[in-house]
Amino acid sequence: MNPLALLRGLARLLSARPTIPRSLADNEALRVILERRSVRRFVDRDIPDDHWAAILEAGRLAPSTVNLQTWTFACFTDDEWLATFDRRLPFAAPRAVMVLADTHRSLQVVDGFPDVPLCNYTVGVMNASLAAMSMTLAAESLGLASVMLSETGRTGFYDAGELAVAMNLPRGVVPITTIAFGWPATAPPMPPKLPLEAVTCGGVYRETSRAVLDRWYESMQAGYRASTGQDFQKQVDHYNQRLEEAEDGLRRLVLKDD
Repeated sequence: MNPLALLRGLARLLSARPTIPRSLADNEALRVILERRSVRRFVDRDIPDDHWAAILEAGRLAPSTVNLQTWTFACFTDDEWLATFDRRLPFAAPRAVMVLADTHRSLQVVDGFPDVPLCNYTVGVMNASLAAMSMTLAAESLGLASVMLSETGRTGFYDAGELAVAMNLPRGVVPITTIAFGWPATAPPMPPKLPLEAVTCGGVYRETSRAVLDRWYESMQAGYRASTGQDFQKQVDHYNQRLEEAEDGLRRLVLKDD
């Protein structure tokens, strides 16, 4: 990435702010939603039990398809994570929740569902993701921070096959993401976001202009280099190298492919 593009990207990154209508500037719920950031550095301080209970309750009460609640929350302290996986939680987080898409439970009692593993998986992921977001917002409202992980430290769907073995997961229970929680040691800026007009449309799909996409990607590269000192494309390449492994693990869990 050339220096001029890096500077342009950093300038956009540092000047970005959420767009809140002036009439709603004092709305606390909106502030929590729009100012939430993914934090990858936590201070050495535990989370009180009442805070933790409130976070889990926010996940439990999340919306779900036909109220099937197709999720399970595997909860860990750092010591419990170490005992289970022989490694520490990423980013020195004191606690974490591995969010599992779980259609196994409801299928034990609800009759009449055909054998449609891809549909069941989609429903499970959709509902579990809503619960995950509810927990991150509850944490934010309490002054805590979080980060959702899919691969870092073997924590999510990229390592679903390995995690399923380690946790003895039945068919229909699939690791989606681990949310690491803690008290933030940093206050990251707003990450590069596409403009509203690029992600909305009416009844007909609208293509996003290449110029808009290029500006966004330039800011992504600049922000990643500024925060990690590394090249963003190298990180993308790392994820791509692991996709076949991830696909095989998910196929075994969802489709029971050999």
